[in-house]
Amino acid sequence: MNFAVGLKPLLAEARSMESLEKQLICPICLEMFTKPVVILPCQHNLCRKCANDVFQASNPLWQSRGSGAGPSGGRFRCPSCRHEVVLDRHGVYGLQRNLLVENIIDIYKQESARPLHAKAEQQLMCEEHEDERINIYCLRCEAPTCSLCKVFGAHKDCEVAPLPAVYQRQKSELSDGIAMLVAGNDRIQAIITQMEEICRTIEENGRQQKQHVGLRFDSLCSILEERKKELLQSIAREQEAKVQRVRGLIRQYGDHLEASSKLVETAIQAMEEPQMAVYLQHSKELLKKITDMSKVSMSSRPEPGYESMDHFSINVDHVAEMLRTIDFQPEALGEDDGDGPTDSSEGVGDEESLEAPEAAEDVGPRQKPLSSPHGQH
Repeated sequence: MNFAVGLKPLLAEARSMESLEKQLICPICLEMFTKPVVILPCQHNLCRKCANDVFQASNPLWQSRGSGAGPSGGRFRCPSCRHEVVLDRHGVYGLQRNLLVENIIDIYKQESARPLHAKAEQQLMCEEHEDERINIYCLRCEAPTCSLCKVFGAHKDCEVAPLPAVYQRQKSELSDGIAMLVAGNDRIQAIITQMEEICRTIEENGRQQKQHVGLRFDSLCSILEERKKELLQSIAREQEAKVQRVRGLIRQYGDHLEASSKLVETAIQAMEEPQMAVYLQHSKELLKKITDMSKVSMSSRPEPGYESMDHFSINVDHVAEMLRTIDFQPEALGEDDGDGPTDSSEGVGDEESLEAPEAAEDVGPRQKPLSSPHGQH
């Protein structure tokens, strides 16, 4: 006995119901006919309401004409075949109702409202004995069958059992299988939840470690900036002192040049004096001033190389090389493998706390000799 054969009438009925539903669709509203249903002269059907809407759209003045003394009608075209429908003074209310279609709609709705399992039970009939319902289960063939098949048919030598008993047993087995799957799904969900928590922990630990490393490097940058500021201040102090000294000498030489120029101008004016007596009265004093001016020493000047600032050069190659060797401590990584992700933050923090001061101490003492030439100059 093929169990699928028993479902053929049910599938056929479903297809028939679907086909019938297509025939009960109004071409205007595209839904199932709403009673009352009217039939047109062309034998097509419409909901009375839809027919009235079409008629009113085609005859907007029909009511005013209908209210007159004489009889008046109207016309519209069938939406299915475009056949012209001529109506009397009663309008669509003068069209005949299609009671057959209305009855078919009622039967269709009743059949559609019936439970599916009730239809299936009615349709599961034996293929070989059409009047016999399937009521037993062949254990050897593992297929439902009817009593006549057990007595006279293909299952007469098979062991059978009541259909409800087999149904309950297999349903219980299926229920146990579902419970087992649900339990397995619960375990898988627990594992997924645990892994998601691990991901969150990794992300949080990574964020903390990034923050700690950033703080350590910010500390190193602060030390470098502080040392840079000190060295630049040393250069600025010596630069200012040297510039002030040279500018002082410039002012001194400028004053001497101005005085000498005025004396030269006075001497030239004296030489242009035509009277000898007047000239001789002032020449002796003028010669004395020229002699004193020429004796003034102008030997004070910056020594050679005074403008050089090369003694402030620094070499940071060793510091840069040392900074490039900063890395995580192997001990911290080992503890991270053994104790969990949170231990790495302490390892990195300890490593950075040891290396950062070392870098600061290395930068500081190495730069002290650089400022010593300032005292020499």
